[in-house]
Amino acid sequence: MDVTRRSDDEQAARWKGPGGNAWVELQAVLDGMFKPFEELLVDAVAAGHAGRVLDVGCGTGGITLAVARRLGPAGRSVGVDISEPVIAAARARAEREGTPASFVLADAQDHAFEQAAFDAVISRFGVMFFNDSVRAFANLRRAATDEALLRFLTWRGPAENPFMTTAEHAAAPLLPGLPVRRPDEPGQFAFADPDRIRRILAESGWAGIDIRPVDVACALPEGELVHYFTRLGPVGLALAGVDEQTRARVVDTVRAAFDPFVQGTEVRFTAACWLVGAHAA
Repeated sequence: MDVTRRSDDEQAARWKGPGGNAWVELQAVLDGMFKPFEELLVDAVAAGHAGRVLDVGCGTGGITLAVARRLGPAGRSVGVDISEPVIAAARARAEREGTPASFVLADAQDHAFEQAAFDAVISRFGVMFFNDSVRAFANLRRAATDEALLRFLTWRGPAENPFMTTAEHAAAPLLPGLPVRRPDEPGQFAFADPDRIRRILAESGWAGIDIRPVDVACALPEGELVHYFTRLGPVGLALAGVDEQTRARVVDTVRAAFDPFVQGTEVRFTAACWLVGAHAA
């Protein structure tokens, strides 16, 4: 098995298993925490007068459903994700709400989308995990109409997002096997370099590339903080395989490290991201 295939399989296993299950568990917390980003993307769709929208890496469907509500019955809002648990949760949400959104369980890098089926492609933190980003965005270009809108949000670097790395930095002495983040590998900060984003989009058939920094105030309830860092990210994955004594030490250490972000009953931080825009060439 080559390295590319192994990486693809590892990503799929993570999101179909513990990673996806954690996102389902924390759906309400994450939707609340990232609400400002939802508004950015929904407003972009409305401003672009898009009627058929593809949401890439849709997770439990918050953005897809918000777009569907904005578009109304005349529109089409489709979410795609590789994770079975999150797609099941998204479909259940749509059914409960009676919102006309649909969801596809697939890897957007390779899925055979109908050609020219969408006049907008959007994503909130869902495009940094492709093993071959040029191939993925070329596939999305084939699914888009000529002059289709592309809008996605991705993280800037870890130095600008200390909240996102606090848990692993604090836990590292207690969990020596934590994986090291590498900027050239799929992951949260894979698109931190704007020049890399421009190259990928240009090579995959997108033009009019516009990359703007956005700094957004986010919050989650203080009572959810331990649940958040013990289920998500490298620390959440590592904790699944440790004994109770180690787990207790890690939880105490990491919780203390988050003290600078705690303000009363809320945990507050600034998310440093790129808002990326382009159109189909």
